[in-house]
Amino acid sequence: MKDIEEKIKNREEAAELLREFRSEDQCVVFTNGCFDVLHPGHVRYLQEARKLGDMLVVGLNSDDSIKRLKGPDRPICEESARAYLLASMACVDLVVIFDEETPVELMGALTPDILVKGADWEGKQLPGSELVGRVEFMPFLEGWSSTDVIGRIKKALKSELAS
Repeated sequence: MKDIEEKIKNREEAAELLREFRSEDQCVVFTNGCFDVLHPGHVRYLQEARKLGDMLVVGLNSDDSIKRLKGPDRPICEESARAYLLASMACVDLVVIFDEETPVELMGALTPDILVKGADWEGKQLPGSELVGRVEFMPFLEGWSSTDVIGRIKKALKSELAS
């Protein structure tokens, strides 16, 4: 198993690794997201995504891109911590942080074979879908979303402060 830090690459490093990997005719699976508060839903999603190919690459939104997408109170965890947690998972082969609001530029550099997104994207325009041969949608683990987890934490904090 690779060291955790070895799995975190910049765009250029990841593109070079994938060129070498592709020369062996291997299938690259790509997914992306904020992964702000890692929870069991994320773990199941990533494990299932990894089963679709030979390598799983996670495009991770930078702190700045999350602030632009989700507002000034996010992210909860900084990008280096989120990247480290994702890279520590056996099912994740590479983590690449990107600063754009969508992963299209990153996907163009990495040229994955399969794009995986959560079931909430089904039927919507999916940025980057034109760059891959196949798109797969993963169901959610009921009761587990970052929004739900953050809401439970806030509720617990309010309760704690009130007592």
